[in-house]
Amino acid sequence: MAGLTMLAGVPAAHAERPLLPGVGPDDRRAPVDVAADPWRSVVRVQTNLAGRCTGVLVGRRTVVTAGHCLFNPRTRRFLQASSLHVLFGYDRGEFTRHVTVARVATDPAYDPAAATPMLGGDWAVLTLAEPAPDQVPPLPVSVAPLRPGTPLMLGGYSQDRAQILMADSACRLLGESGGLLVHDCDATRGTSGGPLLVRTVGGGGTNGIGANGGASGGGWAVAGVGVAAGNAPAVRNFAVPSAHFAALLAKDTAAGQP
Repeated sequence: MAGLTMLAGVPAAHAERPLLPGVGPDDRRAPVDVAADPWRSVVRVQTNLAGRCTGVLVGRRTVVTAGHCLFNPRTRRFLQASSLHVLFGYDRGEFTRHVTVARVATDPAYDPAAATPMLGGDWAVLTLAEPAPDQVPPLPVSVAPLRPGTPLMLGGYSQDRAQILMADSACRLLGESGGLLVHDCDATRGTSGGPLLVRTVGGGGTNGIGANGGASGGGWAVAGVGVAAGNAPAVRNFAVPSAHFAALLAKDTAAGQP
């Protein structure tokens, strides 16, 4: 539950398979500064069951993550909001703020326990019980179509380096498949819910939903959230496009929700 799901139908790898799913032999991941843009907007999402994933702040009280991170396989239900915790600025066991979650919204059509889950619905929107720290800007959400070859970044708290924020800042979009964005960013379990970042036009949020207050996150916007790692020698990983949850974010904004 705490890591990227394995995408069904990806060809099995053999002797040359990387040690970790979703990470190639030339691992590009590197530690990043949790106090710098856009990484200060990336959060660690933890559960009372000791599960953990990554998330991203997209509003003063709104975090987006992967839906499967919040699923309890024993009860076959999503965890209640009271079981979830968001940590800002997490680094080696220290963090700048701990905030609880007041409300959770998931795609009604997404069932992680199904034989073939609809991975395009693998997202969750968390409404925080209190606003994020003032020094943490929400990132804008971009729903603009992306062309193959578009430069991207992806960061998160990977299972093999769970205490520090790691990111691949030199990856690109490969295309789309089954309603998911396909990319070659190195990422593995624990990075689920981490933001797939794309440069904004002119450094602003003109391609989608602007952040509610704060800066633009250094000219980066959330194009999707990581959800699956392909188990193959060539890195071919997957993210839910922001367009899949943008309507809910827009609805909350129109209703005056933060």
